[in-house]
Amino acid sequence: MAEDLREGLLLGMGNPLLDISANVDREFLNKYDLKSNNAVLAEEKHKPLYEELINLYNADFIAGGSVQNTMRVAQWFLQKPKVATYMGCVGRDKYSKILEDKATMDGLNVRYQCTDQEPTGTCAVLITGKNRSLCANLAAANYFLPSHIEKPENKHLIDIARYIYISGFFLTVSPESIQTVAKHAYENDKMFMMNLSAPFLCEFFQTPMLAALPYVDILFGNETEADTFAKVNNLNTTDRKQIALKISEMEKINDKRKRIVVITQGAEAVLLTKNGTVTEYPVTKLPEEKVIDTNGAGDAFVGGFLAQLIQGKSIDTCVKCGIWAATQIIQRSGCTYEGKPDFQL
Repeated sequence: MAEDLREGLLLGMGNPLLDISANVDREFLNKYDLKSNNAVLAEEKHKPLYEELINLYNADFIAGGSVQNTMRVAQWFLQKPKVATYMGCVGRDKYSKILEDKATMDGLNVRYQCTDQEPTGTCAVLITGKNRSLCANLAAANYFLPSHIEKPENKHLIDIARYIYISGFFLTVSPESIQTVAKHAYENDKMFMMNLSAPFLCEFFQTPMLAALPYVDILFGNETEADTFAKVNNLNTTDRKQIALKISEMEKINDKRKRIVVITQGAEAVLLTKNGTVTEYPVTKLPEEKVIDTNGAGDAFVGGFLAQLIQGKSIDTCVKCGIWAATQIIQRSGCTYEGKPDFQL
């Protein structure tokens, strides 16, 4: 129950990024060789686009990074500060201060590692109509070191967490840290959760992803990520219900509970696999004019889900709260919200 909510119950690890969000046209995407509704890591050719967005497109700054978004949304539901802790690496600059201020205002206990080697990471959020293309320049986020989680004050925060969530994006940064916390979760019978996060991760970071998967109690992903995972790992099916089932049956080290797999499909039903059964949850279809920006919908879904999970609510309630959260977020620009949530079953 909510009374059991305590500081440090939930821990998230990921890449803290300052989102630079703007509406652009398709020519802009083409200019930088980007696709709508996709996520890529910035290459050299993408570096000029950040300044261009700021100077020419009236961009908004939002505290971002997938896991930080999810933790912020969870905190919004919980309405009690510091239930969620967040770790990631930032630069020593004005952007990291903006990030920390915004995240702390949202109730997060922020434990950034700071590096002098790169500036704070940024993510261009390019909105074309209802779609969004993400281009992340990880910069400082790439410099997260396992030494950060060995510091006594941070190790303590890992020790007191009962639920640990990481993004697939973090596989590109510190697989070693992921393995450390995954093993810790297994040895202490904690809930370890991961997100597939982007199709390119399923393809190009298959080895660290498959190393983490045996520890994963709950796996989240969207339809394109699930499709790519199935193809790359030769699951020999394009039926998403079968994909969810097959992923749930892959090797799992903690046999006290079976893996739950959650696949979101945009405006289509959410698929959830538990104990060999697939359940479909219809999503709330909004009128076209109410959808402002789909960026952050997946992060918000997981935030709503986790807010209920850590309160011991049923999986049904978790999914329904996730859907409700995503529905709220897509009616605003970026992963933002206002007021208190009035989620009801």
